[in-house]
This record gives sequence, C-alpha cells and structure tokens, in this order.
Amino acid sequence: MIRSDIIKIAVVGPESTGKSHMSKYLAGHYQTVWVPEYAREYCEKLTEPPTWQDEINMFHGQLALEATILPKANKLLICDTTFITVKIWSDEIFGKAPQVVIDELPKHPYDLYLLLDIDLPWQDDPLRDFPHKREHFLDVWHKELQALNANYVTISGTGQNRYQNAVNAIDAYINSNYSD
Repeated sequence: MIRSDIIKIAVVGPESTGKSHMSKYLAGHYQTVWVPEYAREYCEKLTEPPTWQDEINMFHGQLALEATILPKANKLLICDTTFITVKIWSDEIFGKAPQVVIDELPKHPYDLYLLLDIDLPWQDDPLRDFPHKREHFLDVWHKELQALNANYVTISGTGQNRYQNAVNAIDAYINSNYSD
C-alpha cells in the first residue's frame, strides 16, 4: 500500500556530488529512513558494462526498494536518487531510454528534489564514468526536472554548509506546504 502521508524527498544530481552522504545525513537529521541507490549495488556485481536489460532491471529494482522502505518512513522519505537516473544514463549510453521508464516517470513524483551542484571535488570510484562531463549532466538534470515540472532546489556549498542548505530547503518546503 502506498502511503500518501509521507513527504518524498529525492536527492539527485551528477556523479560525485555527495548524494549518498547527503541522504544519510538528512535521514539522521529528520529521524527517518532513506532509500539507497539500487543501481550502485546492482552495478557492483556486473562484470561488463550495463546492458539495455540491466537498465530496465535497475529501474524495477529502484522502485521495489523504495516500496519496501517507504512503510518505515517517519513523515519524510529520503531517496538517494530516483529512477530518472536510468533515463539519463540510457539516453547518454544508448541514445534513448526504455519506454517503461518514460511512461512511469510522471506516475512517480517526489514532493521535493534536491539537485546537488557540482561544486564538490571529483572523487574517483570504479562505478563513476564521466569526470569531465559533470557540467553536461548538471544541465541534463535541470532539463529532466523541468520537463517533469518538478519542484526542485539546487543545493550548493561544501561541508556542513551544504548539509544546512539542504535542511533549509526541506524546512522551507514543509513550512510553505504543510503549516497550519
């Protein structure tokens, strides 16, 4: 059963912008749970680059993981990325996204997206591919979120300042949409 009383916050952005750290931090700050990025665990097990079918599997896996964790949420659900990532990667690698992903995007909105800026230094990781295309992917994220008419805020800054900017954005959203 889908809970409509939960505010869903999606932490999104290009590679190496601190999405996982931010998600963990926000879950702790708001005393709730967070949904990890399914694709990371999935890709760690691959011995070849992801295929078209892998992208579809990651889409279904992210949705299933979120559905499993949602009932444990305490007012907010923090999501370390969303399956929009599958669309963005598929567009980049294959030139198009799976139709199931495109069809489902408008059916799975989030209340607020935190788009993490590329102002953090690149951190090498075997699952990261495009250190020189961060600006390109930030632009792609802006376009994808605008195409969904999503409510989003770009989060910049480093260290504790970055975390505080995210908390401020969430608090402002809650205060303007859920205050008495």
